[in-house]
Amino acid sequence: MSEIRPGSAAAWAMAVRPQTLPVSVGPVLVGTAVAFVEGGTHVGAALAAGIGALCLQIGSNFANDLFDFEKGADTEERIGPPRAAQLGLLTPSQLKRGMVVVFALATLAGLYLTSVAGPVILAVGAVSILAAIAYTGGPYPLGYHGLGDVAVFLFFGLVAVVGTTFVQTGTLPPLAWLCAIPVGAFATAILVVNNLRDVDTDRVAGKRTLAVRLGRNGARAEWAFLVWGALLFPVGLWLAVGLSPWVLLPFACGPRVVRIFGVIQTSEEGPALNQALAATAQTSFLYSLLLALGLIAGVTA
Repeated sequence: MSEIRPGSAAAWAMAVRPQTLPVSVGPVLVGTAVAFVEGGTHVGAALAAGIGALCLQIGSNFANDLFDFEKGADTEERIGPPRAAQLGLLTPSQLKRGMVVVFALATLAGLYLTSVAGPVILAVGAVSILAAIAYTGGPYPLGYHGLGDVAVFLFFGLVAVVGTTFVQTGTLPPLAWLCAIPVGAFATAILVVNNLRDVDTDRVAGKRTLAVRLGRNGARAEWAFLVWGALLFPVGLWLAVGLSPWVLLPFACGPRVVRIFGVIQTSEEGPALNQALAATAQTSFLYSLLLALGLIAGVTA
């Protein structure tokens, strides 16, 4: 960290948190696959949805870096990956300007999507930006009151998947809502690992995440429910909905899930949970990719 100069490109790269970005792309892949199944793929809208999702994720990361620092949640006792504000590599004013830039870019993507899918996209985009800020900022930060898990499920699951399908097809098909459930569950599981790791420091800072409220064992049970539920969900899509067996492709994530589950169940140390966090994020993207491929293969095979 001592080699990174304050305000440098490396400092901004740290604040962007590139390792988190695939999580915002996964739901767009699944929503686009559903659009393909529904016969309404729109390449321009899919790309704009992806750009908007990436900008919202980056803006949320900036906001989290800023507001956790200002509220005292990120201190020298932090055991997670380093944060730019905490280390003095970016000032609060710089992070605020960064938020303005990336949210402006998200708005531009939203304006294009509005021309394609109608004015409702403006409302969805505005709420998404507010949620990205309100996760750790504002008068009632969601993450500090145990509502972060719900917010992630809604915006990285339902809104992202169904919204991506809508901007391409102009419809809200049941398949989009169904596929959004496991995608949102996996995204939420990433947050669960993050909060499990930070239970002690969050408790001291007054950040009442769901992991703080449930305790370590409760957080582990939540992770297991979300991830194992997501892994088994395609069985329902195959048997109950009647989709092709190709939809079972996400089962390939099973061995990775078993390994991560073992770490989460047995470890309370920061380094091990940091690895579990990264592995959960990677598996979340892999799951979305395989689900998208399975949906497409079921139509084309």
